[in-house]
Amino acid sequence: MSTLSRLEADLIEQDEPQLTPDQYKSVFRRHAAGVAVVTLLGDRGPVGFTATSVISVSAAPPLLAFSIDSGSSSWPALARTRTLVVSFLAHDQADLSTRFAARGEDRFAAGGWSTLPTGEPVLDGAQSWVRGRVVQRTPVGTSYLVSVRALDHGTREDAEPLVYRDRRYYALAAVDGTSAANR
Repeated sequence: MSTLSRLEADLIEQDEPQLTPDQYKSVFRRHAAGVAVVTLLGDRGPVGFTATSVISVSAAPPLLAFSIDSGSSSWPALARTRTLVVSFLAHDQADLSTRFAARGEDRFAAGGWSTLPTGEPVLDGAQSWVRGRVVQRTPVGTSYLVSVRALDHGTREDAEPLVYRDRRYYALAAVDGTSAANR
């Protein structure tokens, strides 16, 4: 495609009807998602934030990704870090999700975390966690898509995941109505 035709195509795409930010958010509020907290060691100590946008990208090599708003208070540290931990929260950790989503407070002050031998903070009691190396930070809209190669992990076999939908937390239940924890 020539440069001129690519520019023309970009202009046409910009003029296409699209969802408003509120319409877009209403779609994803109805979409249930697992809850994770991303933690890392910043220049001034541990840094962390809640993420409901973690996805599995590839099993070989083992890659995952998540997004973060460029205006997030965690972004400056994330922009510089080489490694981080993604803790997938258990059904009994809604308080941790809320704490790590809050603005303007020390998210680590109340405890509930420890340090891996490699130095990164990890949340205690998570359903599972993955320690990884950041391989790419891609600007997308007003956010960054961060790709991570999985290096190490841990799993709590007795825990079910925490799920977030329409501004509320849920524990899983099987389709037949039984609790996932009671199966």
